[in-house]
Amino acid sequence: MNIILLGPPGAGKGTQAQRLQSDLGMVQLSTGDMLRAAVASGTELGKKAKGLMEKGELVPDDLIVGLIKDRIAQPDCAKGFILDGFPRTEAQARALDKMLAEMAMKLDQVVEMEVDEKALTERVVGRFTCAKCGTGYHDSFKRPKVDGVCDVCGSKEFTRRKDDNAETMKTRMVAYRAQTEPLLPYYRARGVLKKVDGMAAMDEVYRQIRAVLAGA
Repeated sequence: MNIILLGPPGAGKGTQAQRLQSDLGMVQLSTGDMLRAAVASGTELGKKAKGLMEKGELVPDDLIVGLIKDRIAQPDCAKGFILDGFPRTEAQARALDKMLAEMAMKLDQVVEMEVDEKALTERVVGRFTCAKCGTGYHDSFKRPKVDGVCDVCGSKEFTRRKDDNAETMKTRMVAYRAQTEPLLPYYRARGVLKKVDGMAAMDEVYRQIRAVLAGA
């Protein structure tokens, strides 16, 4: 089963991908992680990417697709993969489809996690984590049982991501609508796009995704 999770930053794609990976043996693929691994290992693609990144240039689509091709050929991807964060444009989607066809593979489902922009911003802006153990909390939805004390490890130090603010979220949403939303009609026309309620509780979102995959 090969799938793409679509949704704006903060929608919870990474969390759901990790659960699918744990339960179904699929492999979550992050193009950022793949780039860093290729650069570190010194592969031909890695050397090309490193040169471009050191110049501050964008890594071209064909190189990213090449990295994905190499990665999904690895034995651990035998049960399928989950792409989170790629493709971002229709051109990337077409390049991905072409590469998969050459490998006699295909996308089984593209799952869009639909969100309410205002509610999503509230969700993201209120996030904070324990600085010691990484347990996640929220100003409105999940406060520590004892104010200022981590439920898990008892630490009194908490941290917030600098980019978890309303202004950054607004910028992210504008970029998402401009770049990624055009993917929706592309995948809808191919009959692989399904929607789930990304604003539901995490367990319910996961249940919906599993139901979509069961019907693939």
